[in-house]
Amino acid sequence: MLYVLGLIAGFTLANQSPINAKLGSLLRSPFRSSLLSFTVGTIFLIICYVFSDQKMNPITNVAVSNPWWIWSGGFLGVIFLTSNILMFPKLGAIQTIILPIIGQVMMSLLIDTFGWFSIKPIPLTMSRLIAVVLTNRSSLDNKLVHNQINSHINSWRVWGVIVGAISALQQAINGRVGHLINSPIASAGMSFLIGTIFIFFIVLIKEHSILPPNIHILSKPKWLFTGGILGAFFVFSTTFLVPILGAGMTVTLGLSGSIIGSIVVSQFGLWQSPKQVVSRFQIIGILVMLGSITLIKFS
Repeated sequence: MLYVLGLIAGFTLANQSPINAKLGSLLRSPFRSSLLSFTVGTIFLIICYVFSDQKMNPITNVAVSNPWWIWSGGFLGVIFLTSNILMFPKLGAIQTIILPIIGQVMMSLLIDTFGWFSIKPIPLTMSRLIAVVLTNRSSLDNKLVHNQINSHINSWRVWGVIVGAISALQQAINGRVGHLINSPIASAGMSFLIGTIFIFFIVLIKEHSILPPNIHILSKPKWLFTGGILGAFFVFSTTFLVPILGAGMTVTLGLSGSIIGSIVVSQFGLWQSPKQVVSRFQIIGILVMLGSITLIKFS
C-alpha cells in the first residue's frame, strides 16, 4: 500500500504542472499562480491536520536543536513549483517531468551514498553508477526530448535538471522534519506555509498586485484551483514515506508515477494542455529509464 501511495503521489504531481501552467496563463504570471497554489495547499493541509489524530512535537524544541536548513523545504518547493509552471508551456508535459529526473536521480544518489539528512548511507556500487548513466542517456535521447538545436530551449532543459535536484532535496528535508516533529501532515503544512509567505513577497515585489486587473478568478473553472491540493498531497506523501521507505525508494516511486502521469497528460491533452501523441520510441526510452532507476535503488 505504501508503494501505491508513492506512485499516486507522482501521478498527481504530473497533473499539477499543466493545471498551474494554465492558471499562470490566466493570471498573467507564474508567480501569482504559485502563490494561489501554495495558499490553497496550505489551507488544505491545515484542515487535514485539524481533523487528524497527529500531535506534533514542540516546534521550538526542534528549531533550537537542529540546523536552520530543516525549514528550507518551503523555499525549495517554491522554486520547484514555479519552475514547472514556466517549463511546461516551453517543454511540454513529458519533458517537464523527464528532464528533472536526471537531477532527482543524481541528487538522491548523493543523499543515499553520503547519508545526508540522517538517512542510512547506501554504498556506491558500479551497478548504481551504470544505472545512472543509463538513466541520463535515456533521458537525453533525441527521440525522447526532441533535441532541437535551440539554445533557449536547451537552457530550460538544463534548468529542468537542476530543478530535479532541488526536488530531491526538498523531499529529503521535509521527510526529516516530519520525523523530528512526529507529524508528516504538520511538516508538509509548515513547508507550504513558509513557501506561501516567500512567494507572497515575491509577487508583491515583482507584480505589485496579487491578482491582475479585470480578472474574476472565482468565475473560472474550479479545477484551476486544484493544483495546490495535488501539490499538498504530493508533499505530504513524500514526507510520510521518506522516514519509512528512505529517500531513494520514495524518489523512485514518485518518478515512476510522474512518468506515467506525464504520458497520460500528453496523450490525452488533459487540463487543456497541448495534446502530443506519445511515440513507440518515447515509450521504449521511458521504460529503459524506469528500469535504470529501479536498478539504482535495488543495487
